[in-house]
Amino acid sequence: MNPTKFIGREEELATFNELLKKKTSTLMVIKGRRRIGKTSLIEKFAEGKPFLRFVGLAPVDGVTAQSQRDEFARLLAEQTDLPQIETDDWSQLFALLGQFVKQGRHIILFDEITWMAERDPTFLSKLKNAWELYYKQNPQLILVLCSSISAWVEEHILSSTGYFGRIAKKITLKELPLRCCNDLLDAVGFKRSVHEKFMMLSLTGGVPWYIELIEPKRSAFENINELCFNEDGILVDEHRYIFHDLFGKRSAVYEKITEYLANGAAEYSAIADGISYASSGTLTSYLSELIESGYVRQTMSWSIKTGKPTKTACYRLADNYLRFYYKYIQPKLDLIKNGQYKNIAIGSLPGMNSMLGFQFEALVINNADLLHQILHLRPEEITISSPYYQTATKQRQGCQIDYLIQTRLNTLFVCEIKFSSSPLTTKVIQEVEEKIKRMATPKNFTCVPILIHVNGVSDEVLDADYFYRIVDFADLLTTK
Repeated sequence: MNPTKFIGREEELATFNELLKKKTSTLMVIKGRRRIGKTSLIEKFAEGKPFLRFVGLAPVDGVTAQSQRDEFARLLAEQTDLPQIETDDWSQLFALLGQFVKQGRHIILFDEITWMAERDPTFLSKLKNAWELYYKQNPQLILVLCSSISAWVEEHILSSTGYFGRIAKKITLKELPLRCCNDLLDAVGFKRSVHEKFMMLSLTGGVPWYIELIEPKRSAFENINELCFNEDGILVDEHRYIFHDLFGKRSAVYEKITEYLANGAAEYSAIADGISYASSGTLTSYLSELIESGYVRQTMSWSIKTGKPTKTACYRLADNYLRFYYKYIQPKLDLIKNGQYKNIAIGSLPGMNSMLGFQFEALVINNADLLHQILHLRPEEITISSPYYQTATKQRQGCQIDYLIQTRLNTLFVCEIKFSSSPLTTKVIQEVEEKIKRMATPKNFTCVPILIHVNGVSDEVLDADYFYRIVDFADLLTTK
């Protein structure tokens, strides 16, 4: 991996820096999916300041509650002048830490707190007591609780009566915006064409750790081969770490859901049928955890007439790596592991253009605020925006809009997000015209077609002057 400078996260760093101005202690939570840069962000903030980091052990076979306590004790002794003690009680460890951070500026990180607490039901209550007795008493102390399992944090800390009124700040870390992805690609030395940058981001999404794996001297295809189809490729086994490390014994259901959604967006009932799982509160809980963790996105259909959401929800895979894994790595995993799938022709993989279409949509939708900015739409002007699904009835046809923006002044920006390996032809105009024709558009509403593309448009498309705005992927990479 290439050593790189820290890119992006300006808002989050500003939030942290505001905490330094407080005259009271701070207990805060930072959550977000695996590899998203939570630890790097906190380490960046803590540069030049007294900093203690405690990391939970991944819940693999053999790791017990005592293993977690022993690891905490080891890290405490390693980072301070305190002795390494043996104890079966978290209260003693928290009290010992409390002695060390009694006075002066201290930033403490409990990294992967979910793992620390998993096998000891008393952990969180004892931590709460330690906060009240020791850490809270130091007005210059900041304690950060960090986890990759966002739903666990939501249930056991943010929504817990024990921690009610104690959490002063919450940050949910999401994928880097495309402009920061572009800056990070430049920082690692990958200064290739917009198309090659798109190919890399179609695999990595805005996950900084994945982007930092890119070798600048190699082409996009060479990098994808090395990372995904070499027997020692870093991303060959990443799927296993995502599910087994994060979700443990329940990982099989999460895998089924995400694998099903790799083929396209689906409603709740379709997911239940597709994975042969009873439609129940348990399935709802699984979906909620995937949404909280950033792997799945939920979008609500809405009534254009009222501008209000309906009860129909649609779920889509939000993670580009997982879609690529299910489509191309998983089916050939044995061959890859045996070194028999090296140096394949990436462009000739079956269904590649279709898959890249999904990836392009995900990149654009994850960066919808940049699109709004390019279209000069302020947040207060927008009533609602999302991928839009219109179900078929006896009175109307069904249709699907890649991304629809409804404004307060009754304008509907119909966004077509189109990947093509060659410049788009006037066929795209016909497709958008048909979608708009099918839409049940109320009176006094105007549809404005927008095209977002990655590999250019033909002169015929430009000459037709049909689209209000044609947005190049390069625009999304460079919009600040």
